[in-house]
Amino acid sequence: MPKSQHNIIYPKVKLRDVLGAFWRGMAPQKWKLFLIMTSVIFISVFNVVVPIFYKQFFDIIVAGGDKMLVVSQLLNIIVIIAILHSIIWVLYRVASFLNNIYQPSSMTNLRQQAYDHLIEHSYSFFTNNFVGALVQRVNRFARAFERISDDIIWNIAPLIVRALAIIFVVFFVNQWMALVILIWIVIFIGFNIVFSQWKLKYDIQNAEMDSKATAYLADTLTNQNSITLFGGLPFEKKGYRNVTNQQRILTTFTWHLGSVADAVQAFLSFAIEFILFYFAIRYWGNGLITVGVFAMLQAYILTLIDQVWGMNRIVKDLYQAYADAKEMVEIMKLPHEIKDIPGAKDLAIEKGEIEFKNLNFNFNETRKILEDINLVIKPGEKVALIGPSGAGKTTFIRLLLKLYVPTSGEILIDGQDIQKITQESLRKNISMVPQDTILFHRTLADNIAYGKRDLPARGAQAGATKEEIEKAATLAHCDEFIKDLPFGFGTFVGERGIKLSGGERQRVAIARAILKNAPILVLDEATSSLDSHSEMMIQDALNTLMAGKTTIVIAHRLSTIQKMDRIIVIDGGKVLEQGSHNDLLANENSLYKKLWTLQAGGFLNEDEEEEKSEDDKTESYE
Repeated sequence: MPKSQHNIIYPKVKLRDVLGAFWRGMAPQKWKLFLIMTSVIFISVFNVVVPIFYKQFFDIIVAGGDKMLVVSQLLNIIVIIAILHSIIWVLYRVASFLNNIYQPSSMTNLRQQAYDHLIEHSYSFFTNNFVGALVQRVNRFARAFERISDDIIWNIAPLIVRALAIIFVVFFVNQWMALVILIWIVIFIGFNIVFSQWKLKYDIQNAEMDSKATAYLADTLTNQNSITLFGGLPFEKKGYRNVTNQQRILTTFTWHLGSVADAVQAFLSFAIEFILFYFAIRYWGNGLITVGVFAMLQAYILTLIDQVWGMNRIVKDLYQAYADAKEMVEIMKLPHEIKDIPGAKDLAIEKGEIEFKNLNFNFNETRKILEDINLVIKPGEKVALIGPSGAGKTTFIRLLLKLYVPTSGEILIDGQDIQKITQESLRKNISMVPQDTILFHRTLADNIAYGKRDLPARGAQAGATKEEIEKAATLAHCDEFIKDLPFGFGTFVGERGIKLSGGERQRVAIARAILKNAPILVLDEATSSLDSHSEMMIQDALNTLMAGKTTIVIAHRLSTIQKMDRIIVIDGGKVLEQGSHNDLLANENSLYKKLWTLQAGGFLNEDEEEEKSEDDKTESYE
């Protein structure tokens, strides 16, 4: 069954899918991988050959004879050994330096591959996932490749080559000793694989408990102010202690299991040494092997123990890396909910007319949001959408921006169905000032210039000139607070723009829209975070911004939309009424009039209200 999480049905992912994703990332580096593996194979073979010369070395010493001849033969042998070690050293350096290029390049490709697919997922996808979890998946995907690659190159491949080469060499010395080594390798590796598989469930529980402890820590630190205000310090301290104690119990248990595995491995290590030397002594006593064989066997035993020791860690690491990679591959195999159709064309706007034609939109199959909408917004017309919360106003905008796909019906811009045009060209022709403005953790200049990135770049992100950025900021009255910042336009605004107040963030969004200067403009509660004085100052900027543009305004504060050409009232997913401010007020049964009456006390005397203070800054500009 496909995996379901946060209302998303993920496709089933198998080992070949993960390996396929890895291959796409490493394919440009395949020749480097080939050279690395070739070097590792030769290193392993030469490491098996060296003890053969040590065998000859000791056999010559034991055999005796003319001292000068023996010395000459021994010197020849150590020269050969030195040459072999030199070759091993060179090959190891080659493999190491190539790996330093191969792995980072492949990991960069994999991160980019994951990011490119992830960032194109729909608005709905991101509303159903935690951003932190998605960031972890991208990073774990690349690190999983690194761990698997390291294990294969430096552990598994050398073990296979050395084990086969050692068994091959020992077979020609004594078949029974070769059989003993083969059986020992099978038992050692088999134990580690079985034990690791059995232990894996406890490792997973420990990892989950670690995540739980981390989540508890992050949640309480984020809400530290609320904890202090509500006197929750003792409660939270006790809660964190309970979580960490559970983590301690699981960690201790898994570490004990690791100690058990080490104990078994240590037993198997001295067992093979004892058994091999027992047989070797017997065969030497019968004259079947030479003294040099003892030296060769000792070198082989140490080599094998070094290679297989910690195999349980390697197996566990491979399982964990596979699980980490699998999580990202699930997202990469998940089709994009919204994508351009084959042959989609760029949007060409001549007038800016928007038409909603027989439009319906449902969430899932049960929740209707918009029903049978037929609406035409004329070129250059300024239209306001109002209605109770949940009426469907914001859904209108998200459908226009192609963040959602209509259940049925069409949205046309100058007669062009937006489902048949590219998303990039659609959004390029629409400027939007959202209600909740979220900024990049970049400079103010970069954030303002984000609406005009297609011109020759002036900075890391800015595509507009300094003069254009400053002019847009002035029109949006951003200059009033920017002049007080220590680095002016070069001030970093913090994650999500946290160093700015809500009103300041909205002014930056307005400046960005002014700079973009798209033919269609959407204002979603664009002045909701401004006090009365700031709203009055910025109204002229909005009037300048709206001039000559087809404009859609969403507002709950009805005083901001009186001058719109047309007001459209939406309730229950349907257009109930539309007309000018005065026309709608003239209708005694108008929903608009009821909403206006409810708010009348709040804004009719608005000019007499005291100026509201700006939101407190959450961080200082340091």
